[in-house]
Amino acid sequence: MKKYKVQIKRTAQKQIDKLPLSVARRVVSKIRDLSDNPRPAGSRRIVGSENTWRIRVGNYRILYTIEDDILLVEVIRVRHRKDSYD
Repeated sequence: MKKYKVQIKRTAQKQIDKLPLSVARRVVSKIRDLSDNPRPAGSRRIVGSENTWRIRVGNYRILYTIEDDILLVEVIRVRHRKDSYD
């Protein structure tokens, strides 16, 4: 299976930097895993969007897009679940 390139938008990186260290480590680990499998168990497509997905990390959500034709995963947001869909 081909590996996807993972890009993190600047806004998402700032959100990761503000997380508690233990949560940030888990989030970064999940993001790295997306290069091997952009649709892991537990990931869900966002309703109303064709290529936006989310994955849970505790009470936090990683929102990302998948571009299968160019093998790209772009992380667009990392937020607490209560704020993630605003």
